[in-house]
Amino acid sequence: MNEPSELSKERTVEKDLAQEAATPRTGSLAKQIEGAYQRIGVTGAHRQIVFMILLGVFFDALEQNAVGITGPILRQSWGLGATEIGLLNTMTFTATALGRLATGLIVDKYGRRHMLVINLIIFAGGSLLCAVAPNYPILAAGRFVVGFGLGGEIAVAVIMMAEFFAAKHRGTAVGLINVTAAGLGNMLAPAFGILVFTLFDGPDKWRWVFGLLFIPALLVMFFRRFVPETPRFLASQGKIDEANMVITRLARNKLSGRIADPETYITAVPDPVVVTASGHWKDALRGKLLKRTVLLCIAVCMSYAAQISMLTLMPTILVSRGYAVNTSLWFTLIMQSGSLLGAATAAYLASRLPRKKVLTAAAILGCLSGLSMAFLANDIVLVVIFGVLFNFSVIILNTTIWLFAPELYPTRTRGFGTSIILAAGSLSGGLFPLISGAVFDSAGLPGMFTTLAVLFCVLAIVVQFPPETFGKPLEEDSEPGNDEEAAIYGH
Repeated sequence: MNEPSELSKERTVEKDLAQEAATPRTGSLAKQIEGAYQRIGVTGAHRQIVFMILLGVFFDALEQNAVGITGPILRQSWGLGATEIGLLNTMTFTATALGRLATGLIVDKYGRRHMLVINLIIFAGGSLLCAVAPNYPILAAGRFVVGFGLGGEIAVAVIMMAEFFAAKHRGTAVGLINVTAAGLGNMLAPAFGILVFTLFDGPDKWRWVFGLLFIPALLVMFFRRFVPETPRFLASQGKIDEANMVITRLARNKLSGRIADPETYITAVPDPVVVTASGHWKDALRGKLLKRTVLLCIAVCMSYAAQISMLTLMPTILVSRGYAVNTSLWFTLIMQSGSLLGAATAAYLASRLPRKKVLTAAAILGCLSGLSMAFLANDIVLVVIFGVLFNFSVIILNTTIWLFAPELYPTRTRGFGTSIILAAGSLSGGLFPLISGAVFDSAGLPGMFTTLAVLFCVLAIVVQFPPETFGKPLEEDSEPGNDEEAAIYGH
């Protein structure tokens, strides 16, 4: 019954932004940039940026699934147990958390765009190290390097996609990251494994999974040279002329080449917030922002724990039930179709429903599908059906959290605040599969998925407390706790 009122609020916000777009370029930076984005709309330049960011994200997703794909082969050729395979994932996701935190500090101080290429170089180097690893310790070290680059890559992608679009399109734009990563990437990862294991044979065929992922990373690095810095970051640093230049490039669909007469979309505001080289990152851990950080960290820990447990252990679980490696990967691929549907659904709902409603509904569905997997999945058909629903739910949660997180912070600390949340998810994703594996070994499939169902219940509770950001402009230049922030978030 509340839905019409929410839609009415969204229309009111859009009407106000349209009126702002028709007025002179005055007011806060948040209003000026939002008005500029409303005026230029979504251009071909936007689409090029989205493509260049998503191309890297897709291969990141394949790399994230690499341990699950190669796990059964490593178990056969190197005699690894479930714990050692789980530890490879722990190394990856622990490093992912560190990479996200480091990247968050860097992008808030020096900008977003350069880290896109740097993180991809780190990620590619780690893939190559995994491919040539002579023993388990070197392979684990390679997974650590991969994780560090992977973590920074996703964090920067989320922040940049949020900062290049107006409120009307922002949710869908950020949602496309998980359509590409958790959707297409996770679904096609088993197919990639099947292709590699069909083309290559022998006990070392798992090396080709890592080696082939090194090649496309080089191609993505070349294309990403054309991604500009975000106008929001430039404006927050007082670089108004550079911000206007980037917006002009977006408006004229010209990411490279000389522009002699850039338009003035935004102007400096009186007494602008000066971003200093030290201290601003602490804002994410103080006052109202601290509460938001803690709540979203709990939520993302629950969703990542469920998702990565499923990704990491399902192929091994199916093999332990007597299915061949390729057969297990095919079943996993079908289950991962739920990830694609979930990511696409989340991207669609991002511009239509409030964040907290989407999160609550998906958490309830995830809990029900987890319990169904635990107590009703008596044959492979039901395992696959409930697996599809489980992945559908968890990817809606992850996608919505990804777009919710950057909306909760002002520009000066958005990178670090978002990175803290994503890092918490990575740590949870790295550590919880060890717990899930131990529960599976002792209590089987029912015990494991009952545990995962409980995680969704916790998530449904904590997401009720952060402020709703649906349809609101991103905060640019207000200090935490002041009157402008209260106006933006409705406090």
